[in-house]
Amino acid sequence: MKKGLKKISAAAIFTALTLTAVGCGNNSTTNEQEVKEIKMASWSQNITEQSNLYVAEEKGWFEEAYLDFEFIPGAGGGEAVRNIIAGNADIAFANVEAVLLAMEQGEELRIIYNVYPENVFNLVSLKDSNIQSMEDLRGKDVGVYSRASGTYQNLLVLLHQAGMTEEDINIVEAGVLNFGPLMNNQVVATAATDTGLFDAKNKGLGEVNVIEVKDVLNTPADVFVVTEKVFQEKREELIRFLQVYRDSVAYTMENPEEAAEIAVSAAIDGEDQARNLEIIKIRNQTSMNADTEEHGLGWLNVDILKEVEETYYDLGLLSKRVNIHEITTNELVEELE
Repeated sequence: MKKGLKKISAAAIFTALTLTAVGCGNNSTTNEQEVKEIKMASWSQNITEQSNLYVAEEKGWFEEAYLDFEFIPGAGGGEAVRNIIAGNADIAFANVEAVLLAMEQGEELRIIYNVYPENVFNLVSLKDSNIQSMEDLRGKDVGVYSRASGTYQNLLVLLHQAGMTEEDINIVEAGVLNFGPLMNNQVVATAATDTGLFDAKNKGLGEVNVIEVKDVLNTPADVFVVTEKVFQEKREELIRFLQVYRDSVAYTMENPEEAAEIAVSAAIDGEDQARNLEIIKIRNQTSMNADTEEHGLGWLNVDILKEVEETYYDLGLLSKRVNIHEITTNELVEELE
């Protein structure tokens, strides 16, 4: 749960509801609704990018939906998915690649909501290097966070589209501070994310050329995924959670300044309110695309996910096709108001 907010326990809420009903002289339980626990395993710590969740907590929207919500921090989408498989959480906030790899291992999962339908990955080079295309990178050093990260996987997508492989360049694992080597001319380009690029520019990166991965393959940056067991057994709780989540995203889009202020005490990287506002605006943009304009926030484009799977199979990142379209559903999104 986020810092600075008092978390009301499910037992306390349920007791209060019961006492209210008795105090009104009503012995009927028809108006009572049991509070249900819902745990969300994230790919990250509680960072500014997820400020809409802190808004929902601040305003008590989970409690109003009769949900006892718990945020479980993590280190990567793979860990978030492992948490739902192990039963430590109900919902994973994870990247599509982590879902594909879990399916390859035979896990029964369901993708139920498109958190960020826009691909947030890119390839950045200093303008002075005059890198105009992937061909310009042949034989040169290119940075990634690590080979276990989305920066590496999305770099392979760009190379694949250009008819190249990683053998055509020299990949350098630069860690999460991968813009340091770029600024020090230790690499000619680096794979990164939109928010990473924003922070680097604030630290004096200078003028850059950017190749956007979404222009090649618009893989959703993150989705909500659950096990088949949870999908079948906790359908109502999932719908309630998704409703709160979607409402909080819509509210944050309308009130980014308020969300930025809440993030100051809620996010581990939220001390700079001005930065919070810019990060929130970036994530608001990646929460929308043409599909969500037509169908509403959270809508999943099955055709794009099929294309992503086929690309990763062609790249050798998947040893077999896993039929991601068969476990992707808009059923729950269609029930949201």
